[in-house]
Amino acid sequence: MRLAELSERSGVSTATIKYYLREGLLQPGRRVSATQAEYGEDHLRRLRLVRALIQIGGVPVAAAREVIAAAEDESLDHHVRLGAATRALPCTEGPAEDDPAAETARRSVEALLERLGWSCGQDTDTDMVNPARRRLIDSVAALVRLGYPCGLEQLLPYGQLAAQLAVTDLDLIEEQPTPTGQIEAAVALTVLYEPVLLSLRRMAHAEESARRF
Repeated sequence: MRLAELSERSGVSTATIKYYLREGLLQPGRRVSATQAEYGEDHLRRLRLVRALIQIGGVPVAAAREVIAAAEDESLDHHVRLGAATRALPCTEGPAEDDPAAETARRSVEALLERLGWSCGQDTDTDMVNPARRRLIDSVAALVRLGYPCGLEQLLPYGQLAAQLAVTDLDLIEEQPTPTGQIEAAVALTVLYEPVLLSLRRMAHAEESARRF
């Protein structure tokens, strides 16, 4: 297909497609003349991934380029390729290292990960490369500062529920027939299902409150 058709089928403007081409986010088309190129289904799939990263996930262009490079690097195992996509999603900065609340939170998180048997986030050196672990510590530190209970006993039920949800999430991701489709789904489902979880949690609070009180 020509650029205009690629734009029509993907829902991405021709100007944006040209920008993605310049930035290396979209692979070049097959040249048919000095001024025209043809594009195929692979370009449509790539555009879906780019849109999921940038428009849905809010990932900066430079980070999206790194994700795409990792997604296409067949020397990496699939776990690493999926992780590259989800770790690129924006996340809050972690607490200051000299914050006493942060140290208490870090100990609680380490105890939680050990109890859950989660090896991917136990190493304290992973704070810089695992935004989710850093954000978890930051959130628990805020609870510590406000004096709310947030030790292993309180955190464990949340961790156990998260483990069950991960199975559901990965089942949905595995339904996609290609590695690129699975990476796109990992980004989209991470971003789009988080507000679903938040909404359901608040609705469940209302139901449980009505039942109790």
